[in-house]
Amino acid sequence: MMAAMIAFAVEDALIKAVSEVHPVGQVLVLFGFGGAVLFAIVARTQNKTLWNPDVLSKAMCIRVVFEVVGRLFYVLALALTPLSSTTAILQATPLIVVLGAAVIFGEKVGWRRWTAILIGLIGVLIILRPTADSFSALSLLAVIGTIGFAGRDLASRAAPVSLSTSILGFYGFVAIILAGVLFSVWDGKAFTPLDGRSLGYFLGAILMGAFAYAALMKAMRSGDVSAVTPFRYSRLLFGIALGMTLFGEEPDMLMMIGCGIVVTSGLFILWRGKVVTEHDDLR
Repeated sequence: MMAAMIAFAVEDALIKAVSEVHPVGQVLVLFGFGGAVLFAIVARTQNKTLWNPDVLSKAMCIRVVFEVVGRLFYVLALALTPLSSTTAILQATPLIVVLGAAVIFGEKVGWRRWTAILIGLIGVLIILRPTADSFSALSLLAVIGTIGFAGRDLASRAAPVSLSTSILGFYGFVAIILAGVLFSVWDGKAFTPLDGRSLGYFLGAILMGAFAYAALMKAMRSGDVSAVTPFRYSRLLFGIALGMTLFGEEPDMLMMIGCGIVVTSGLFILWRGKVVTEHDDLR
């Protein structure tokens, strides 16, 4: 899990670096194409067919929509706002997933976890500082991206079981291509030629993303989920470190406080969920 989070953080840094040189639409299209090719190869080695009628199911269509929204706005946030703050806001995804699971799937969420969700969202507000002079509306890009990722995760839970992880990954990256095409049409910026450095950034981001995904799946499938999931928050540390080292960012105290609140709330929700599950098992 730690390796996956390091790789995701490096992927974000590479995407941010290449988006400073090339249009966001181009970044999305090329990144999505590379990821789709990798997952297509994996699916074929597993003797999985890329086409399945269940791909057109309602849950998959909803998943694609949220994937498009999440990826588009998250990449825009990486391109236009500090890496450290974008990574910090992303840590609220588990809070939104639990909130959505309670509202959409009717999962049992007690008052303690509802309180933790509320406190976690307050932590996000502290990071955003909507009433402060330093507030930038661009920070909302990361919020929208986070909501998109949470919706994608919820839709994935409802996806047909006939679709393997590699197939879900393939269509997830196809959705990124779609996001890039749509944004390019709206943005109107033409794609620019790739030099050696940009090509290296793209290849690095694609490989890091593929490795991170594989490591994440390995951790979730072979380890105790309740034990490995908290280590997802290590991505925050790596993201802030890369932002400071590569992009000269300087997170202030309020941001660090907000990060601490979000992470603490998320860890409490994970712990409380385990306690409730164990209690139900005993009953």
